[in-house]
Amino acid sequence: MEFGIIEILKLVGALGFFIYGMKIMSEGIQKAAGSSLRKILSTMTKNRYLGVLTGFLVTCIVQSSSASTVMAVSFVNAGLLSLVESAGIMLGANIGTTITGWLVAVLGFKVKIAAMALPLLAIGVPMLFMRKNKVKNIGQFIVGFAILFWGLSELKHAVPDIKSNPEILNFLGAYADMGLLSNLFFIVVGTLLTIVVQSSSASMALTQTLCFSGIIPFEVAAAMILGENIGTTITAELASLPANVHAKRSARIHSMFNIVGVTWMVLLISFTPVLEGVSYVAQSWFNFPDSYTAEGAPMGLAIFHTTFNVLNVAIMIWFVPLLVRLATKSVKSKGDMDEEYHLEHISTGIMATPEMSILEAQKEVAKFGDIIKRMNGFVKSLITETENKAISKTLARVKKYEDITDNIEKDVADYLAKISQGEMSESSSLKVRGMLGMVSDLERMGDIYYQMSKGVERKIEEKVYFTPEQRKNILDMFEMVESNLEVMCTNLNSSYSSVNMLKAQEQEMALNKYRKTLRKEHFANIEKGDYNFQSAAIYADLFNSLEKIGDHSINVTEGITGEM
Repeated sequence: MEFGIIEILKLVGALGFFIYGMKIMSEGIQKAAGSSLRKILSTMTKNRYLGVLTGFLVTCIVQSSSASTVMAVSFVNAGLLSLVESAGIMLGANIGTTITGWLVAVLGFKVKIAAMALPLLAIGVPMLFMRKNKVKNIGQFIVGFAILFWGLSELKHAVPDIKSNPEILNFLGAYADMGLLSNLFFIVVGTLLTIVVQSSSASMALTQTLCFSGIIPFEVAAAMILGENIGTTITAELASLPANVHAKRSARIHSMFNIVGVTWMVLLISFTPVLEGVSYVAQSWFNFPDSYTAEGAPMGLAIFHTTFNVLNVAIMIWFVPLLVRLATKSVKSKGDMDEEYHLEHISTGIMATPEMSILEAQKEVAKFGDIIKRMNGFVKSLITETENKAISKTLARVKKYEDITDNIEKDVADYLAKISQGEMSESSSLKVRGMLGMVSDLERMGDIYYQMSKGVERKIEEKVYFTPEQRKNILDMFEMVESNLEVMCTNLNSSYSSVNMLKAQEQEMALNKYRKTLRKEHFANIEKGDYNFQSAAIYADLFNSLEKIGDHSINVTEGITGEM
């Protein structure tokens, strides 16, 4: 049989089938385990050891180390994780990604799982049409599981027939007997394969299949797997490109960790009988054939991959502070803007599941609320400030923050729109709609504070003065608004399901009542001629604007509770 373009397309199609099955299975289990994911993610910020456990568990659930590492990079970019904490997650993700190799080795080659694909589809597909989301998600997992191993079966049939194509072995033979140089060559091949496929799990499965089919020997496959560990770092590096310096350093830590690990392991397999030891373990512990045979190679590769990653984590976890220092030195900051925690990661860092994406968005919206609360303090200080230099600095700061609010609203709204394009449960859909409303309200509050600052600036330039009573009334109203914003920020930082409207509503009613009192007194004083026209106009603008801030803050809490 000639191995031409059609056979290549079949091989690529079978690999795509496998990847698609892995994606469907992964999404199903992620949706079913949404609340568990949130609990796992909440342990992130403890320490690097818990970070390893977090990275391992999340990767086991989402079946993608790339998703876990991109998540870590994006959280660092948002200021939600430190470099040390993100390093722990990445170490754990490297162990978690070995699970796929075991699934493929145990089920894909030893058990005729492909024969079960159609029965599994018969069970899973009807579940997709059930009303309960939990049942739908489990059905999606079963369908993905069936497609994944059906794809693996097709992959085995799509690889070339060695008996009919002995020239493939001849080609590899020219590179397979050069010791360290051979290993380095096939590490590069494995790296390139993972970069092309964009999935270390898929490239691992392909390597196991090639080995099982007798196309590549066990030693070559082991070197390729080391290369795949380097290739998987490219995804995190790409995700960090538009992000800030902290995210770039996080991705660099992941790259250094894997490159250092591959370096010591390639020296070990080149000059010591490590692979023979792996073969012994496969035979004596798991009762599999010799790893140097086609039948035993997939299990041998799974053992080798897991051993390498566990040992590498056990060694490198002690050097995390050193890796952080090296990453900090090798990735230089380009100035204040590069140091600033911002949201550019959300243009590339969509999480592997809506639950994780929504969690990230919630934390970003909470940060948005804190920015608005700071703007309240800035504008309030303008009422009493008398030094021109301090006034100019505060006005510039308010303008800068207003620009930031515009950017945050756009970035978060774009991110939420991307989340909405995927499949979501009804509760997740409601959360996304609520957050879209929240960021709109928060951005409008930023605009109002900016307009208030321009009004105060005009008052100062035109030498218009408030009476002591006017000044006291406005400062009191600023205090009331600050209390409203504190409640809003507390709610934004809480679990949305635990938030109730009572306190926010009480404060909103008090603010409205105070504004009505001021308005009534204001008109009475104008009639008596106590204020000049310019002072009266700016004063009215300020208390009306503060009342609008209160309206928007209650809207945000309504968005949290779903009472919009």
